[in-house]
Amino acid sequence: KNKKRRYLIRLMDEQEVKKRKIGNEQESSWDRIQKLLERLNKNEKGKRSDYITKLTQELSNYYGYHLELTSAFLEQFSPNECVEFMHASEKPRPVVIRVNTLKTKAKELSSTLSLRGMRLEPVKFAPKFALKIVESAVPVGATPEYLSGKYTLQSAASLCPVLALDPQKNERILDMAAAPGGKTSFIAQILENSGTVVANDLKKERHTATVANLHRLGITNVLVRVGDAADYPRVMGGFDRVLLDAPCSGLGVVSRDPTIKTQRTTQDCTKLAQLQKKITFSCNRFGRYFKSSNHCLFYMFYFGRRK
Repeated sequence: KNKKRRYLIRLMDEQEVKKRKIGNEQESSWDRIQKLLERLNKNEKGKRSDYITKLTQELSNYYGYHLELTSAFLEQFSPNECVEFMHASEKPRPVVIRVNTLKTKAKELSSTLSLRGMRLEPVKFAPKFALKIVESAVPVGATPEYLSGKYTLQSAASLCPVLALDPQKNERILDMAAAPGGKTSFIAQILENSGTVVANDLKKERHTATVANLHRLGITNVLVRVGDAADYPRVMGGFDRVLLDAPCSGLGVVSRDPTIKTQRTTQDCTKLAQLQKKITFSCNRFGRYFKSSNHCLFYMFYFGRRK
């Protein structure tokens, strides 16, 4: 027993030493980054390119990005802005739920969820539709209210395109890249299940989540279609409004999915930019397919000049 106990204590000590060693390495890496920024701010002639090379390596090691992505960031931003961007990207986004006004109201839902151990605050720019979860004693995606479709999880930023599109009752609206259906269901909700919403996406398997979400939320005015958004003007017309949330690099959500840091390359970003351009140009051809008064909203995120 005594031997075993000593062995366990020694293992714990080794782990603790390892943790402290990693912490010290991170601290020294951050110190090196700060020193490089100070030197770059002094604009020392003939040394800037060397400092940028060293800073690229240090930032890649510290934040865990692919080296070529860090290099692309430094081409786009100044060194100080680059560090601010990468640091801000690490911060987790607040958890936000969208109130399904087809089934309940924000105040009523907030009161019910408060009794379940959630503390909520209304999202300032959309208090009727969105609540921010400050803390929760229960799983947000497993309450009876969630399962019955009274709310859904959706980021605050993704509400903005639909609010900007400003859908009106009885209109015919196209969502060109719809899966998994967050914006589509929000449009249908604002329409109060009137009119028609066409939810298009290139991949059939992605629409599995779209259909499931629509059923759970009680949406009945959505037509789900699989197809290339760029070919849409030849397929169907007569829309009052069109929403294009074009495929993007995902570099704005690394706090939610850190694997993007190493899996995404600058070549991927270039291809995505070309795809965005292709789909956007197809939207421009929608002119003669629109009704007399129309709106087309392009919603894209991309960090670089290629967008």
